[in-house]
Amino acid sequence: MTLDAQFAHIHPTQAVVLAGGQGSRLRPYTDDRPKPMVEIPGTGTPIIGHQLDWLAAEGVTDVVISCGHLAEVLQEWLDTTELPLKVTTVVEKEPLGRGGGLKYAAASLPRPDEPWYATNGDIWTRFSLREMSEFHAERDATATVALARPRIPWGAVETDEFGHVLDFIEAPPSPYLINAGVYVFSAPFTAMLPDRGDHERTTFPRLARERALAGYQIPQGAYWRAIDTAKDLTEAARELAGHSRSR
Repeated sequence: MTLDAQFAHIHPTQAVVLAGGQGSRLRPYTDDRPKPMVEIPGTGTPIIGHQLDWLAAEGVTDVVISCGHLAEVLQEWLDTTELPLKVTTVVEKEPLGRGGGLKYAAASLPRPDEPWYATNGDIWTRFSLREMSEFHAERDATATVALARPRIPWGAVETDEFGHVLDFIEAPPSPYLINAGVYVFSAPFTAMLPDRGDHERTTFPRLARERALAGYQIPQGAYWRAIDTAKDLTEAARELAGHSRSR
């Protein structure tokens, strides 16, 4: 195996982005565009644009985007935008579910015998995919899931064992890790995906029982946000502005 081939088997150079959701909770922003085409206020760039920049910066050269709802809007933007990597789009003729959508898109990856990244199309994040893929390789995992610890949207109250209030904590980190919607998959994983349905209810539980599913915690301080609602857009813009001022 050449050095380039060894590198590719540790650090993937191809990825799938799931961009077919309707984004009903983001209406009216998604009335005329798919969810990944919603712009982050103050950036002039849609969510998918931020994702492609991030993937390219992490060494990805080829991306397959799985489209669905208002696919033509996304395709037009891709056709008229200077992109940092090669992009292929596939359109689901009918909803296949997340697992089926991944399998359908993965069939168009240029190097089926190599590992690949995948990400949900509504994630805006920045962390080292190279470190995540090394974590994946060290554990000889079939699949690795990025895990995030989001902040609880409510204030928390700390008490002692007698019920005395000790402190009020605004939006503390959750005690639980969640699926961050970013993955590393070994090449054999593609065949394990369902033709239709959700891989998190079929393939992942099976791999977990076999100890072939790994969980990579996004490093503390790395940026991660799922853009699900208008409030998420507002907070992402505020966080971006705060980051810019602190630099």
